[in-house]
This record gives sequence, C-alpha cells and structure tokens, in this order.
Amino acid sequence: MSPIRGAGTLGEVLVAIRGGTELYIARATEPIEAGATVLIIAVDSGRIADVVAWVPLVPDPLD
Repeated sequence: MSPIRGAGTLGEVLVAIRGGTELYIARATEPIEAGATVLIIAVDSGRIADVVAWVPLVPDPLD
C-alpha cells in the first residue's frame, strides 16, 4: 500500500482476489502509512476503495 497522507488524498492498495492481487485506488479519512494492513469498507466505481486501518482482534505475540 502507498501512504494516504490524510482526508482528501489518495493512495493505492493491493487487494488479494481470486488467488491473485489487484490494485485499487484507496482513500481514507485519516492518514495511513505505507505498507499498513487495511480493511476495505466500501468500493465505488472506478476501482476506488474506502479504507480504514486494520486493528487485529488478537494481539500479535511477537510484538
């Protein structure tokens, strides 16, 4: 994922689909750093995905 620097700016996200990956334009209401895992909450025409930062339900034991 490329960074989203804040509301109104765009980034890119790679989405795992059907055994491959596809590139979508991503937008968010808050900054998200490059390489972050995100949750897609909506997809508009033109392959634009609204995303939020992913918060794991179970903490990673290695952190």
